[in-house]
Amino acid sequence: MIVRILGEGQLEVPESATAELNELDRELEAAVERGDEAAFAPALAALLAKVRQVGSPAQADELRPSELIVPHDDASMADVRKLLTDEGLIPG
Repeated sequence: MIVRILGEGQLEVPESATAELNELDRELEAAVERGDEAAFAPALAALLAKVRQVGSPAQADELRPSELIVPHDDASMADVRKLLTDEGLIPG
């Protein structure tokens, strides 16, 4: 799947990483719902680190729509709240 990190670019992430990404997404979503700034920053950092770890840069010469969009490192809780859906950032 193609994941876009806002302001950074697209990564090709294997479907096999979905379960682990969903767990990190749930932690981030819970921190946002509680308004817990102390838990928010590490949860966002962990999600982005995992996307970067398992992903590889998408081909720059190939335009493909992003299947998932995640916030950038410096995103605020309000920024993330705008991106959340009923299934968090990562459906599944």
